[in-house]
Amino acid sequence: MKWIWQDKKWPQYKYNEELTASLEAKLHRESGVLQGSVRHLKNTDSEQLVIEFLSQEALSTSQIEGEVMQRDSVQSSISKHLGLKTDGRKVKPNEYGISEMMVHQYTTFDKPITHDTLHLWNTMLLNGRRDVKLGAYRDHTEPMQIVSGNLSNVTVFYEAPPSAKVPTLMDDFIHWFNENASTTQLPILIFAALVHLRFEQIHPYEDGNGRMGRALVEKAISMRLASPMLNSLAKTIEQNKKEYYALLQHTNHTLAVDKWVSFFAESVIQSQKYSVQMVDFVISKYHFFDKHRMQINARQEKVLLRIFEEGLDGFKGGLSAANYKSIANTSDATATRDLQSLVVSGALHKTGKLKGTRYFLRLES
Repeated sequence: MKWIWQDKKWPQYKYNEELTASLEAKLHRESGVLQGSVRHLKNTDSEQLVIEFLSQEALSTSQIEGEVMQRDSVQSSISKHLGLKTDGRKVKPNEYGISEMMVHQYTTFDKPITHDTLHLWNTMLLNGRRDVKLGAYRDHTEPMQIVSGNLSNVTVFYEAPPSAKVPTLMDDFIHWFNENASTTQLPILIFAALVHLRFEQIHPYEDGNGRMGRALVEKAISMRLASPMLNSLAKTIEQNKKEYYALLQHTNHTLAVDKWVSFFAESVIQSQKYSVQMVDFVISKYHFFDKHRMQINARQEKVLLRIFEEGLDGFKGGLSAANYKSIANTSDATATRDLQSLVVSGALHKTGKLKGTRYFLRLES
């Protein structure tokens, strides 16, 4: 069976534009609402929102590839790359690299892509790696294959075009991307879906193609909306990773991509819902401290800010007295008094008893 790039008509994909028509309108509408909401935030809250979104994307896009990172380290690195204050913690090379790439994509959202742009992203992403070629398209003669299994039982899911074809294919891709990023010829959601698909089918680098492909999607949408995208597409894809990979595999042999386009468009819209929740969360944080600031001490404020830093999900399972003691660097007795005070004031509510007691933020709806 031929791989898709061996079809003479590739990459002339077949799809029904009507599939995404209603979602396209929703994308424009919700994006306008989000941009308006963000403009009304204080500078510090707006900065924290950007850090939250970029760090969530960095964590999720890495998790899709099976790479687990520490949220605190990624957020610290993103803050540094944005020129903001950090806690000075030591960050691992891979956490530094993905953070640097995410910030570059965000801060240069309106710039056309070039070969140099993509090479820079690849160098950032694979920060310090010595086992692969960095910042250049693959040039090895052996086939670029996506496989699973051991040496005695290998399953080949996909074989990309030969390395010798990559420079020409990427010339065409970059021209097509920039042309469609600056016109309305293709609906945004279809454009975004095809950006990711076409990049993955070329698979131009030795490593990092998936993460770069998802970053290109966010850049494509940002350029078309004329605003940097605050979204969590990678988080949504991570939650539907099995279907994501199955549909990518389905397109390995066919130009008919309706299923892929539908999945991708729905993923973008679903990620927008998360974006709306995040903005609401930051606004709730503003109102929360307006209401409680005069009632809380420095220890309590430090812990509450730490909970907010965890984002929508908060501490898994809630805040424990031991968590409080560690964050506030205080005694058992003081932690107990502080927590009880926060419950009485309505800042926190508690569940469970004794060692199973946990505390959660009480936010206004």
